[in-house]
Amino acid sequence: MFSQILSTLLPVFLIAGCGALYGRVRSPDIGVLNRLNMELFVPMLVFAVLAERKAPLQDYADLALAATVIVLGSGLLLWPLARLLKLDVRTFLPPMMFNNTGNMGLPLMVLAFGEKALPAAVVLFIVEMLLHFSVGLYVLNPRTRLLSLLRVPVVVASIAGVAVNMLGVGLPSWLLEACRMLGGVCVPLMLFALGVRLLEVDFSAWKLGLLGAVACPASGLLLAWPMVLLLDLQGVQLAAVWVFAALPPAVLNYMLAEQFQQEPHKVAALVLIGNLGSVAVMPVVLGLLFAAGHG
Repeated sequence: MFSQILSTLLPVFLIAGCGALYGRVRSPDIGVLNRLNMELFVPMLVFAVLAERKAPLQDYADLALAATVIVLGSGLLLWPLARLLKLDVRTFLPPMMFNNTGNMGLPLMVLAFGEKALPAAVVLFIVEMLLHFSVGLYVLNPRTRLLSLLRVPVVVASIAGVAVNMLGVGLPSWLLEACRMLGGVCVPLMLFALGVRLLEVDFSAWKLGLLGAVACPASGLLLAWPMVLLLDLQGVQLAAVWVFAALPPAVLNYMLAEQFQQEPHKVAALVLIGNLGSVAVMPVVLGLLFAAGHG
């Protein structure tokens, strides 16, 4: 089991480590890479997986519901803590709610459970992204228009992929293969970009970052428990929910905090120290899942 955990996590941390090393030597403009990833490679992956008729989307309804409860429930669960500690909820709650399904979740689930986990990972990623660009933006700015969602390439790709799947449209194999090849770029690029971002850790807010590193996976796992008991989740979907619940904050939280000038240095600490903390959390979660016969 220990070797299985290592074989799952080492590629994730090695690629992120390469990003950190390259970032230290070259200081690349990671914003360009992230924009290319979010506007082209990730949408292509999402579309290819959703459009593939071998993955009936109705089978993932319970999984999507569980993810929604975990994301929104984390905000409700931790809101009293934020008020008690006199934290700005717009700074603290979004990183606790919206986890790193892209940079870490997608590659981690595929490495842990094989290619069969990719549809489940993509469904979880889409749920997180849709909630982030609707509820998350509303938390940061209540005047945000929900129609702005239609300008997000991942959302457009999701709608197109779902439509193709539900209507039973048979796309040419060469088109799907091209989408898969482009989408295949996004997973290692996400990990590489995460490594570069880790160089930006602001340790001046380390106490807040440490609080988030504990609160984020703890709230997610606490909410996943009733979802697993109530919903008919089996096999890969069951394992994927546990991994999703334990993921650290998404890097996108930091980018949006910069855009809205919502204490970005504190959000950076929450995000990046939280991702460093996953080195301790993820081996435990994967160890329990492998011991239970998943993977």
